[in-house]
Formats: sequence, structure tokens, C-alpha cells
Amino acid sequence: MSFTVIFAIYTIRLAFLQLFSFGASTPAAALHHADWRKSSVAQRQHSLVLDTGRGDFVDRSGRPLTGETYMALAFFPVAAGAHAAAETKEQIRQLAGMLGVSYSSLEQYWHQLKAPEFWHGAGSRQPRKLTDSELKQLSALSLDGVQALPYRHRYLPGYYAAQAIGYISQHPERISAQYPLELAAGKRSLKDQIGGAGLERSLDEWLRGLGQTTAMFFTDGQNRPMHGLGIRYFRPDNERYPLQAVTTIDLPLQQQLEKYADQMHLIEGAIVVLDASNADIVAMVSRPSQNPEQLSSSGGLETVNHALKAEPPGSVFKLVTEAAALEAGVASEHETFECNGEYGKYGLSCWKEGGHGKLTLKEGLAQSCNIVFATVAERLSGEQLQRTALALGIGRQVGWSTARPHKLMHHKLRLLPEEEGGTVFRLPDGADNAASQLEEMDGGVMAQSGIGQRDVRMTPLQAANLVVTLLHGGEVLEPRIVSEVRYANGLAMTKLKPKKAPKSGYGQINPATARKLLRGMEAVVDHGTGKSIRDGIWTVAGKSGTAEVERQGAPRNHQWFAGYGPVKHPRYAVAVLSEYRPVNSPNQATRLFRGVMDLLAEHEPL
Repeated sequence: MSFTVIFAIYTIRLAFLQLFSFGASTPAAALHHADWRKSSVAQRQHSLVLDTGRGDFVDRSGRPLTGETYMALAFFPVAAGAHAAAETKEQIRQLAGMLGVSYSSLEQYWHQLKAPEFWHGAGSRQPRKLTDSELKQLSALSLDGVQALPYRHRYLPGYYAAQAIGYISQHPERISAQYPLELAAGKRSLKDQIGGAGLERSLDEWLRGLGQTTAMFFTDGQNRPMHGLGIRYFRPDNERYPLQAVTTIDLPLQQQLEKYADQMHLIEGAIVVLDASNADIVAMVSRPSQNPEQLSSSGGLETVNHALKAEPPGSVFKLVTEAAALEAGVASEHETFECNGEYGKYGLSCWKEGGHGKLTLKEGLAQSCNIVFATVAERLSGEQLQRTALALGIGRQVGWSTARPHKLMHHKLRLLPEEEGGTVFRLPDGADNAASQLEEMDGGVMAQSGIGQRDVRMTPLQAANLVVTLLHGGEVLEPRIVSEVRYANGLAMTKLKPKKAPKSGYGQINPATARKLLRGMEAVVDHGTGKSIRDGIWTVAGKSGTAEVERQGAPRNHQWFAGYGPVKHPRYAVAVLSEYRPVNSPNQATRLFRGVMDLLAEHEPL
């Protein structure tokens, strides 16, 4: 009878908490009623995220570019009394010795813990990876509230092709704009991390996954471990997720090129390697390098993908000028020009003191003669030069894009969203007479633009793709960096196939024009400005460039080289940009190009 009475009292009390407090009029009582269920759970479970569920990237052969799982040490908050026993204190001392910290500092850290977290170690932003010996030591201990758990680390050591793949970070304003329905439904939070740049951003809708994998540790109301429950794991139950993005990157080659760029002291610039057959991006190096876990709060140079940033191209643009002249019929490949070193107007002169003397248009390209190309450019209208540039994929974005690649993505997909389109002429915004302005462009503007200065801007990606365009007879392809997206079980969700770029509205250049430009690029390396790189594993062809720029008021040079190899059976198109080099310094991009081609030859011999 006593037991029945006690049980009835508890039942009445529970009913009061659940039912009668519903009508409470005070804010405190209402809050208590709203949170009692959450509070009852919170006092007995602590959750720790092991894996965000975000999809990963692999290279073209399936080698991981992101994502590794390793064992890390997790601490869960427990009451101080749980460590009172002498045996427990001795085990904590052993754990402190394993971690290389003092007993007192470890005990203080643990007692002040408000929520579960992984052990990071001094100066580290990521959970410390446990060694095999440490795992054995830990298994010998029986400490409540400490556990070795599998942690999913997103960014691998070295993190190659960092700017192309990008990073994840908090962007509450983009979450509000891009995911309003999920935000309203509570499926997303403004504190969530989403893709901040590169492929992480463009493929965010696919990569975000279905939810987190968490580990649960249970305690009682006094925060004492509830023995017998152990660690429980909760994860989304769907064999298709997370997804996997298969890139066109060749990871071993990417690693080689990044190490080579650093060995050659490429401080600021880019290297782009395209497959000559379909314009796939095989490697993309940008310097300075980027650590996605230590990004500059002000968005420094390391966050910029220099392969996608439009810069003055200098003499590389002479390929476009010659194409425009040949297409318009204002010059021929074998026409003879006279260069005495000075143009006589606009302050233009040739880089070679005293000039080149008599030379043809083809030789003018080989020797990169400013006098020849200023003369040819003045024969053109602005409209003719811009039309040819657009037909060659210059002055517009050329990276792979599509309106809607899959039903699960609700917006246009551009794989490399940071790609800048570049310019040929900078006209006033909203000018309604742009066509007439281009037709009436004055000679000084044309002469300077024809040699790749003034307002001309081009990205290294566009420069490499220009070479691919010429190798394909003037047909512009869209460089691709992702080939397919797969489910977790390996089945393909969608394929992103190689494709041609949309027509510019002016068609394409004549294949005969493309062949003449390729012959000129061969002459550049054979006996022209690129003859210093004539010797190597493969015979190569290309065009160098030097653009005059300024940094903080001091004159500097952007140094370029864009070309292909091997000449007889082209396998790769490569563009190299070395930015803000000292004036009159040797062309570092030319030397880098030769080294890149030799690495390609060793990596994939004929």
C-alpha cells in the first residue's frame, strides 16, 4: 500500500508538470513548460559531431583531394566527482603524460569543459591524430568521458589545387538568399558552413549532404556518466550520400607542379595545364598558396585564384591581333614591315634597341616586335579586334557552365564561379553607342591594345584555352574541371561532359588562320623570343609576353608564356603567369613553361 501511494504521488506530479503548467500565465512558467522535454534530454546526453556529411572531391583516377578519417581523442564534460577516486586520478596522470601536458592543466581543462570537444593540442586548429601506440595506451585506460572516436577531417595535408577546389566557411547572407525554405523549416542554420569559393561553392547544393554523424555520451542530472549506455552513434540512413565529385585533376601531376612552382620561387601567379584534346583542366596552380583552415580575415592574396584573375597579357595578345588582321584581310603572313626600334608616335618603341630591321608578320610574332603589331592594329577597327577576341574566347568567361545540370540543382552551374571574363576595350557602362565607339577607336588606343596593353585583360585559363582553340582550328571549347558526380555507392548521379563554348555571335576564325598562328608559335621557340627553351624532352611552341604594370606606384612586369607540346602530336596546352616581376628581369614564365612541359613529358611519355 505504501508503494502504491508513493507511485500515485509521482504520477500526479508528472501529470501536473505536463498538463497543468500548460496554462501557466507567467513567462517563466511558460518557458519552463516549453523546455522541459529538451531539458530532460540535455541533462543526460552530450553530442559531438564526427562528420558533417559533406561530399568530397577526388582526382580523375579516384585519388582523394579532400576528406580523411582518423582517430582523435574526444572529451565529454563530466562532474568533478567522477574523477575523485585515486585510481581514476592515476589514469588521468597517465593520459596527461601521453598528451604531453601536466596533470593539473588536463584536469582543469576537463572540469571547465561545457560541451564535448576533440583534443587539439597546442597551437592546432584541428583535432590531434592519435598514433597506434597512443590508441593502445588509451584502450588500457577506463576513464569515463574520454574516448577515441573517428573524426572526418576535410582538408588533407598539403591540400593541392586549393584555390580551384575552394573552401567552406560561414556565409549567413548567402544562406538566407540561397536556402530560404530550408532555413525556415529548420533544416539549415545561419551558422552553418557552406562553400565559400571554387568548386566548394559552385557544387554546394550537391555536396552539403543529408546531415551529420554524431557521437552521443549520456550522463544523469548531476552530469555523472550513465554506465552501460556507452557511446551511441547517429548518422543519416541513406546509402547514396554523401556524394563524390570526380574532378579532371591529375593529383600526382598537380603535386609535382606545385612543388616545382615553389622550388622556382613563383611568388605570385599561376600555372594552368589543359588537355589539348578536350580542354579538361589537368592541373591548376595558384600562388600564393592557400590554407583553408587559416584564411586571411581580410580576404588576402592567398584566397585569390590567380588562374582565373584577368591581367594585362602583353605580347601573348599579339596572337589575337594577328588573327584579327588576317581575318579582316588588312595584313598577310608574309607581308614585310620595317622596325627601327621607334614607332614615332604614342610613345611606343620596340623592346629591341635599334629595332629588328625588315621582317614579315610571321617573324614579327616570333620576335614579338611591337612596331609590327602596332602598325597592324592601327589598320583595324576596334570592332574588328574585339570581334576576333570574342571569337577566340577572350573577353568572356570560357569555363564549363550549363543552365541546369540536374533536377537537384536549381540554378545555373558555373564550375569556376570566380573566373573573370577579361576585356579588350573598357567602354563606359551602359553606353548605347558602343558599336560606333569601337568603330571610331583612335590610333593610339588601337596601337597599345594591339600589343596587349592599355585595357586588355586575360586570365591564364583563357590564355591556355586560346592555345587549345588554335589547335582545334578556331573552335572554342569550355575547360572542364569536374567530369561527374557520384553517389556514395559508386553509381553516377550526373555526368558533366566536355562541350564547345557557345558561339560569340561572330562565329569562329578560319582554320587556315589558326594554322598560321601555330606556325608563328613554332617560330617563337625555334629562333624567336622563346629560343632559350628550345631544348627539352618535347619540342614545344608558344608565345611569350611582358606587360607593364605598377604596384604601389613602382613599375613592375607581368611575365607570360602560353604554348603547347609536343609540336607534332599536341598533348597539353599550358599557360604560365608570373606577376609583378622586377623590370628588365628574365622572363620567369618562359623558364617555368619549359620546366612544366618537361614534367609533363616525364609524367606521360609518348
